[in-house]
Amino acid sequence: MSDTPAPPVILGDEPGSFPHSVLAERHPAIIRQVREAFPYGPDVHRRLDALRESCAEGVVEALPDTAPDRERWRGWGLDTCAGRSWFDVPWLWSESYFYRQLLEAVGYFGTGPWRGIDPFRPFKLAELDAPETDAELAALDALGVRPAHERDRALLHGSLWGNRADLGFRLSDARAQERAAVPALVADDSDTLWSLLPADAAAGTRTLCLVADNSGRELIPDLLLAAHLLAQGRCGRVVLHVKPYPYYVSDATTADVVDALRKLTGAPGAAADHGRRLWTAMTEGALTIRAHPFSAAPLPYTAMPADLHDEFGRASLTVVKGDLNYRRLVGDSRWRATTPFADVTAYFPGPVAALRTLKSDVVTGLDAATEAALVAAEGQRWRTGGTHALIQVRD
Repeated sequence: MSDTPAPPVILGDEPGSFPHSVLAERHPAIIRQVREAFPYGPDVHRRLDALRESCAEGVVEALPDTAPDRERWRGWGLDTCAGRSWFDVPWLWSESYFYRQLLEAVGYFGTGPWRGIDPFRPFKLAELDAPETDAELAALDALGVRPAHERDRALLHGSLWGNRADLGFRLSDARAQERAAVPALVADDSDTLWSLLPADAAAGTRTLCLVADNSGRELIPDLLLAAHLLAQGRCGRVVLHVKPYPYYVSDATTADVVDALRKLTGAPGAAADHGRRLWTAMTEGALTIRAHPFSAAPLPYTAMPADLHDEFGRASLTVVKGDLNYRRLVGDSRWRATTPFADVTAYFPGPVAALRTLKSDVVTGLDAATEAALVAAEGQRWRTGGTHALIQVRD
């Protein structure tokens, strides 16, 4: 455990701040999108409207006694947060609980006809069917003839920058996809990452845990990276961690993995070859899916349960994808940007890497010169605009 004390956790109570805008603007926008995406009946509409009003002016309400995960959420802090304003509890907690309450409103956990229906599925499928996705898959044809080290870099960066396809981010920032990604990373430990996964005779004994973030155009490059690592003999097994139920609009579930594999296998050219290899890897156990309940917890990874701690501890490397998982990895606090990444992840039970585009205030591990240049050029916008990225590793 690091001796570096964590600053206070981020709240959403500061008007004009990024967390406040998520609670006050993004969440109501998501409710409207979900309300229009399905022909829900009057009861669901009333519950969605009540949730929108609660988010704006009300307080956190407890789950009903019939909720299957009520006791789990009580263990995650519901008793402490219930009755308080959404803006006055930890931002990570209020964001996570918003999505749990959204599922409650649409009957996802109920006994009616909407049980188990992903309210975000239309957005996810539209992402997979977009022309941009087809163009990215077509690029695999040319990549296959490049040297191995070039494919290493291309697929790693594809997984990294694919995070800009985050649907929840785009709902509140419609122009995010129009911005050009900045080529230079604010931190780049990719050499260390590759050193932990060498292509050698021991690769068959290595397990890579890949903690996925979003579905669609991000999940496909994650799967392609997994396929590449297996094919190049850099690991013998990949465990893909996904969410146990729909979460944060576009976060990947098991159903989204299957949709992504079907997209690959149904595409022309090299994409279909990758898809078939991934499909076979799953049937043979070289690629497995894990949907641990803690993957949708409103807590940092310092609070992970013992079984997950042991699983990450046995892995040769755990790769944590995306902005939300980064906040959970380092702690959702206003760290100084120069706080060493190794210090804030010292608790993690094994080697860990973060692949993340920056879409929230939290960041660690930058050198002082990099931070100064970013602030001089952009003020603090570089933290949340999705135009900067990092690859950080603690071995």
